Amino acid sequence: MAIHPDLEAEQAYIDRAYDCLEQARVSANRLRGMVEVGAGGTEQARFEREVIFDTVLNRLSQLHLGDQSLLFGRIDRDAEAGGETFYIGRLAVADARQEPVVVDWRAPVAEPFYRATGRQTMGLARRRHFATRGRQLLGIEDELFGEHALDLGEGAGLQGHGSLIAALETARSGHLGDIVATIQGEQDEIIRAPLAGVLVVQGGPGTGKTVVALHRAAYLLYTHRFPLEDQGVLVVGPNRLFLAYIEQVLPSLGEAGVELVVLADLVDGVSIRGRDHEEVARLKGDDAMSNVLAKAVRDRKRPLRRTLRIGLGLQSLVLTVDQSDAIVRDARRRFRTHNAGRRFVEREVAQRLAASAREPLDPNEVWRQVRKHPEVHAALEEMWPVLTPAQLLHDLYGSKGLLHLAAARSLPEHRIDLLHRPRSASVKDVVWTHDDVPLLDEARSLLGPKPSKKRDDTEVRTYGHIVIDEAQDLSPMQLRMLTRRSLNGSMTVVGDIAQSTGAWAHADWDEILSLLPNKRPDRREELTVGYRIPAPNMELAARVLAASAPELRPPRSVRVDGRPPVFHRVDDPAELGPAIAAAVRAEIASIDNGNVAVICPASRTEECSAALTAVGIDHGVAIERGLNHQVTVVPVGIVKGLELDATVVVDPQGILDEEAQGMRALYVALTRATKLLTVVHPGDLPAVLAPSATPEPQPVG
Repeated sequence: MAIHPDLEAEQAYIDRAYDCLEQARVSANRLRGMVEVGAGGTEQARFEREVIFDTVLNRLSQLHLGDQSLLFGRIDRDAEAGGETFYIGRLAVADARQEPVVVDWRAPVAEPFYRATGRQTMGLARRRHFATRGRQLLGIEDELFGEHALDLGEGAGLQGHGSLIAALETARSGHLGDIVATIQGEQDEIIRAPLAGVLVVQGGPGTGKTVVALHRAAYLLYTHRFPLEDQGVLVVGPNRLFLAYIEQVLPSLGEAGVELVVLADLVDGVSIRGRDHEEVARLKGDDAMSNVLAKAVRDRKRPLRRTLRIGLGLQSLVLTVDQSDAIVRDARRRFRTHNAGRRFVEREVAQRLAASAREPLDPNEVWRQVRKHPEVHAALEEMWPVLTPAQLLHDLYGSKGLLHLAAARSLPEHRIDLLHRPRSASVKDVVWTHDDVPLLDEARSLLGPKPSKKRDDTEVRTYGHIVIDEAQDLSPMQLRMLTRRSLNGSMTVVGDIAQSTGAWAHADWDEILSLLPNKRPDRREELTVGYRIPAPNMELAARVLAASAPELRPPRSVRVDGRPPVFHRVDDPAELGPAIAAAVRAEIASIDNGNVAVICPASRTEECSAALTAVGIDHGVAIERGLNHQVTVVPVGIVKGLELDATVVVDPQGILDEEAQGMRALYVALTRATKLLTVVHPGDLPAVLAPSATPEPQPVG
């Protein structure tokens, strides 16, 4: 950017804004020192002090910017709109007289900063973008509207084109950054969409769908602070690598209270590791499993097979098979969840035993004396056992008889045995897979809390708004699990059908929406502009897209320039490792302090890591250490959603062969780099990547 005549004046304003922010921080710290939260005083007084203390701490966390810039622009309204000027920033700042110095980017008055265009000026005369590093102003970019409007050339249609490109060219850090300074019109429209109902955001690689969804969460919390702060906002990601990658975005926007989870975090008390074979994973994700589990629970509610006789003093107390059947039938009608019926069954058993005596006895006294009797305990476990979700599934998986009894009407007979696995000595020893998670959760909803537990301890937590990323890969049972956690049907669901690569790859959004809350009509948006991927890289990936999802269009790349992808053919298997290492060294030299990912089939992870170790390249493996190194080896199955400065894609044919949705997985691999893409391929390139190839559409599933 050229030196702007207002640079010095705007720097002075930024300095003033930081001074006001520091005064606000000092005031908040002073208030914190005045609030003593201790054991003295009445309970009401202690509660009030704790509320004040929490409020002050929350305000202090909002006032801490770290390395983030406070201001990133201003808007000047035209004369008809009042001629006012507002500075737009990360959070609201006022001076000593409580006059606004900085307007929060989420405030309604800030909307034109992101949405105004030459045709829809929204009352603006000028929009000014700041290029900053911390509190230092580096440059200014102006956009004029109305009679003073200028031809913006290649940046037409983009807000703050120069600032946007500069931000996109910045080296990646291993963590996703916010885009609050460079939000574009189509992104802002999604961010500010109404709270109610399910909003679906389809976006190709590099369109910013993940970061838009996170900014939407921050916007909704600002706009609907009550009730969302109490109801909670949940963000669900596909894996822990992804969560580590996005974890800094919301805190940088002043919202640290949002829960970021993978699905496994939503079930308690079990060990979860690894995944099932694709055929088993697909079966466990089928919504027919909800019927299987409901029948499995029902099968555990059964009459006695023989009469129960218990000696009490000189008498023999009796519970007949027919009586036990009547008790079970009655309990089934009365209780929605299984464990809630156990106390009723116990009372009914006590009454029947007491009534069977020669002289009527007090049922409570009878129960006190017989409740620990082994035969009474065994009878209750036969009629109505208290179960945890893990116990139910452990018993079910471990018995082919129980499996066929529960699944006979819901699953084809030849598939039922896929669920069978040997029983462990103890349910506590079982390590469950990620594909078991929605089944454990379904079981919890059917069973309810154990009678000895406090109700709140095991009830499913619901949320006022849920953000679901990479939703295109979620199975019906996983979507059912998330629907269960929606308090009012408010969700933001983002993904890319072209990147559906899991066992439950969906063909369209209709399949997904049919399994989500439908309290309000759903809304659908599409992000069409690719901000991250240079056009030469996207052109290569588009060939794969044409084969894997011909009905979808690739995003339009903002960054038309860029080095074309580089291809390295390796004919000798012994030379593959050195070729990978050489490609990584070349990319490190080209991107300086940026990051590099080696993306490979899962079967080549160790081989790629060993190749880098052999030549002394310091690196990490994403499965173990996330993206904390400059160079990281990432299996293709967990690279989705990440962005890197440079990537080395190893063995594209192996990706096609190993992954269930091979063509789509290759598309994902080719669309991670923001700058440089190198492909190292043993032997010939796959036909879809060959320069002269015309890709044939591939079936899904």
